[in-house]
Amino acid sequence: MEMISQNKSFDGWHKQYTHRSEVLNCDMRFAIYLPPQAVQGQDVPVLYWLSGLTCSDENFMQKAGAMRVAAELGIAIVAPDTSPRGEEVADADQYDLGQGAGFYVNATQEPWSKHYRMYDYIVSELPALIEATFPVTAKRAIAGHSMGGHGALTIALKNPGMFSSVSAFSPICNPVNCPWGQQALTAYLGKDRELWKQHDASELMKNPAVRIPARVDQGEADNFLVEQLKPEALTAAAEASDYPLTLQIHAGYDHSYYFIASFIEEHLRFHYRHF
Repeated sequence: MEMISQNKSFDGWHKQYTHRSEVLNCDMRFAIYLPPQAVQGQDVPVLYWLSGLTCSDENFMQKAGAMRVAAELGIAIVAPDTSPRGEEVADADQYDLGQGAGFYVNATQEPWSKHYRMYDYIVSELPALIEATFPVTAKRAIAGHSMGGHGALTIALKNPGMFSSVSAFSPICNPVNCPWGQQALTAYLGKDRELWKQHDASELMKNPAVRIPARVDQGEADNFLVEQLKPEALTAAAEASDYPLTLQIHAGYDHSYYFIASFIEEHLRFHYRHF
């Protein structure tokens, strides 16, 4: 690994690193916030944050305003990039497919399969690297926004025992039935819709393999709400399986980081209660 930047914040440190990913076959970047407790030698739990379309590790760290509360609670935050990057990595001439739009799945289709294995990167490679390098415990939570909310929910639901809680802002709740999801899942996984369901939170929540506490916040003024996000599908699945989901709709809020910054403290305290 190579550290490429560091900034002190609330007596902790925000740091960016690059490293060679064997899973993704390219160089990757991630950011980590180490709270003051970790700086002082205490092992701390970790929240993994997955960002949305077009984002990188920087959006959450710079815009969400999470570090003050993370410092108070003693939580490390890890923010990976949203996809593989580099000249050798396949891309598409659009914002919602290719680099910046990895969708947190393991691609099986060409030209994506060589590099686009974000599911394995988040589930296996990155946590192993974090836990071998930094003063953190094996207590983990996961959260995300939009495409990253989809990733957080599906990864948590598919990996019993890995996370103590999961939360999301404006997640893509039912990708098998929305344009973003149908495009990405076709490109990365092929045309078999049964395979798509393995990466759809609403499908997974109908018969959950794990029942960890879940929180979802959605802005009512989100311009992607009806066509792309479909939180009603997730609510219906949770009601059918009696899943411990809290889903809150907030009047006036949109899809932006202004929304995330307004409620990130509540999410951090939610995860802290369940560590």
